[in-house]
Amino acid sequence: MIRTWLATLAVLVTALGVFGWATDGFSAFTAEAARRAAVLRQPRPIPPVMLEDQHGRSFTLADYRGRPLAVEFIYVRCDSVCRSLGAAFQQIRDALPTTGAGGPALLSISFDPLNDDVAALREWATRHGADGQRWRVARPRDPARTAALLSAFGVVAVPDGLGGYEHNAAIHLLDDAGRLVRISDIEAPQAFIAALERLP
Repeated sequence: MIRTWLATLAVLVTALGVFGWATDGFSAFTAEAARRAAVLRQPRPIPPVMLEDQHGRSFTLADYRGRPLAVEFIYVRCDSVCRSLGAAFQQIRDALPTTGAGGPALLSISFDPLNDDVAALREWATRHGADGQRWRVARPRDPARTAALLSAFGVVAVPDGLGGYEHNAAIHLLDDAGRLVRISDIEAPQAFIAALERLP
């Protein structure tokens, strides 16, 4: 009887330990929540992947050092969550001050660079009001670097078998040192704007 009770207790303690580890100290009950908690606890550096914007201009995320940057991941043929991402970015853009070259910037990155050429990026930018200055739409110049970029941000994009993708959607905040410091829901752009305003 005591042996059975001790064995049961040992199993429960082990299960509790595994559950605590898997939920990031009982604070996150999904992989997405754990990703967000990890970034808040320890900001993450982002690799210098070469990008190409809707006007064919090349740049890297390092070009934004010294100013906050909001980043979203899309593919231009997406008619569901990417449309919501674009709408959230429009709200953020409209809330930002219109003066000052060093203010926050917005960047939409396609994770489908083979299909999303410059013309497709430009059309998506026009549809959502991305001006190419404060808000750029881009793709990795080297499609082979896409996976590394997605991994750095913790973005998962899986082909859905119908020509599109299933992917997690969020708004990512890079600080003026180029580190990923926050991941926010697309349904809460005002909270993201408040986080932008709190950055030094």
